[in-house]
Amino acid sequence: MYVLLETKGEDSLLYTKDGTVDYLNNPANKLKTGNWKACFFIVATASLERLAYFGMSSNLLLYFTGELDQHSATASRNLSNWTGACYITPLFGAFLADGYIGKYWTIASSSILYAIGMALLTLSASAHGLLSSFFSTDVFDASEAQTVMCFTSLYLVALASGGIKACISAYGADQFDDNDKTEKKVKSSFFNWYYQMMNIGTLLAHSLIVWVQDYVGWIWGFGIPTLAMTVGVVSFFSGTWFYRNHKPAGSPLTRLFQVVVASVRKKRVNVPTDALLLYEIADANSTTVRSRKLNHTSNFRSVSASNKGGKMAGPDGWVTGQNSMLVFWVINCWVSCWPKTLLVGL
Repeated sequence: MYVLLETKGEDSLLYTKDGTVDYLNNPANKLKTGNWKACFFIVATASLERLAYFGMSSNLLLYFTGELDQHSATASRNLSNWTGACYITPLFGAFLADGYIGKYWTIASSSILYAIGMALLTLSASAHGLLSSFFSTDVFDASEAQTVMCFTSLYLVALASGGIKACISAYGADQFDDNDKTEKKVKSSFFNWYYQMMNIGTLLAHSLIVWVQDYVGWIWGFGIPTLAMTVGVVSFFSGTWFYRNHKPAGSPLTRLFQVVVASVRKKRVNVPTDALLLYEIADANSTTVRSRKLNHTSNFRSVSASNKGGKMAGPDGWVTGQNSMLVFWVINCWVSCWPKTLLVGL
């Protein structure tokens, strides 16, 4: 009995308590995975991705007007559309990562697609002579082929950036166990270094890469960011053995809609003022994967009613209801920012 208890105590110190697993899907060993040994590769990948992104995008307007012979209005519209795509794809990247394939595979597949898009963009800038020999006809000329190739590569990058932007910083945070006081304290240091290295990558892109594009040429101007992203891909995969991974928890939209339907059905139910009267599990953890108990709030009382009786009245229902309240609050804050954003845009 004593030996068994001692073994259990050693396991609790040796393995993480947040449910993370290693690359073999075994419980994550604190001594072999996570912490800075894993975050070094994540920070390097994020910094190199920022160097590649801003190195490519900072001078795109000049590239559209000078190399693709687009009118300034057309070039501005195309740049705005592409930039908007880059900032909306993280919504889909986050959904895919949290619900289905996990952050590791989302970042891995996105980074490969990103490097392919960058390589195609470099090829489109360097192959004008080659395209002329194949596509210069009365129907289709080389400049059109170059434009098609350019925008195909750019939207591949936009699609890929959604997976990286949505997951890379959160994946770094996953490398620290919040149940370990020491690791939890180190997590704030990780974010300091993460944003510092991101800013360094952005600074190099806006200075060095732009200078190369202006004074050396577009082949090198796009080639250097492509090389940076390729190194970033290698960096990310090099840390595979050290990463801690959370298992996907399923589609969050399913649970969110479940709460909405239950709230509508129980809109006339009186919610007790004492949260203990609502169904809630006794221990500190939740049966929902990667979830924990959240403090009850008096806001959105119809959501609280969804936890009382019926299908939603279970451990999963309680956590889902409380998580939905947080989502509703975020949506509320987000919508309240729209008028200011629209005024600034005008």
